[in-house]
Parts: sequence; C-alpha cells; structure tokens
Amino acid sequence: MPEPRRFLYPLAFPLRLVPGVMHSRALAGILNQVMKEALADGELDFLEGRRVAIEIDDIGVGYRLGLTEGRIRGYGKDTPPDASIAGGLHEFLLLAARREDADTLFFQRRLRMSGDTELGLYLKNFLDAFEPPEKYRPLIKGLEKMADLRLPGKSSK
Repeated sequence: MPEPRRFLYPLAFPLRLVPGVMHSRALAGILNQVMKEALADGELDFLEGRRVAIEIDDIGVGYRLGLTEGRIRGYGKDTPPDASIAGGLHEFLLLAARREDADTLFFQRRLRMSGDTELGLYLKNFLDAFEPPEKYRPLIKGLEKMADLRLPGKSSK
C-alpha cells in the first residue's frame, strides 16, 4: 500500500461507515448550489440521464452523480456509472481548488477515466471552463488550503 494511502485510509474510516448514497446526495446538494447558474443555463444538459462515478481511491470513498430534470442527483453504488473518474484525494483537491487542470492530471496519470470517455471529456471540459460564483470564494480558499497540506509520501511540486 503506498504511503499516502496507508496514512489516509484509516483516517477516512468514519466516512466509509456512511452509506455512499448519503455522500453522493450531500455532494449533489453542494454542487446544485455552486453550479446553480450553469444548471439554469443548460451547461450540464450533456449529463441528463447519465451517471458519473468519482472514486477517491486512497481514502476508499466514492460518489455517484447524475443529472435528472435539471438537478444534480446523488446515487448509491448500486447505480452503474456511464463514466468513472478515479484518483487520489490530493489530485481531486488540486482540481477543485483550480491548482491543476484536468488535462495535466490525466496526462500524468494522476487521474484515470474509464467508461464513456466522450461523457468524461464533456465533463472535463465543463470543469475546466467553470468559474464558481464569487460568493463561493471562501470555499475555494478552503480547498486551496487543503490542497497545500503535505501528506506523507507526497513530494511538493
């Protein structure tokens, strides 16, 4: 087991006790607020009726998200995804904090995509172009601070 996983996996044990559907629904609620304007403008319509899995493999937590009737919804692991994106917590924090772009993380194989790659590319392109509303700047600042944490086994870049 790589060093960061050996360190993070036990710390995330309480998260793994919560059913995945609850994680997914909580994340969906947050994303519906942060992406409210993009949803209203139809920028996520490519996701309608589709499901995407996000697997944070070093902590053993996953999410299933999709779009139904113009809202992001969270699903359980029993809902098969059309596309999956997997990687470590640090990589997802870098992506969310806009410290690294998705192309770099995929090219360096720090994030992996499987399933419907066309859907995955639409999602990647949306995330690259998405600018969170200014009122969510404190959330982005918090993600930036979390991305700056040095984890055992992670070299600074």
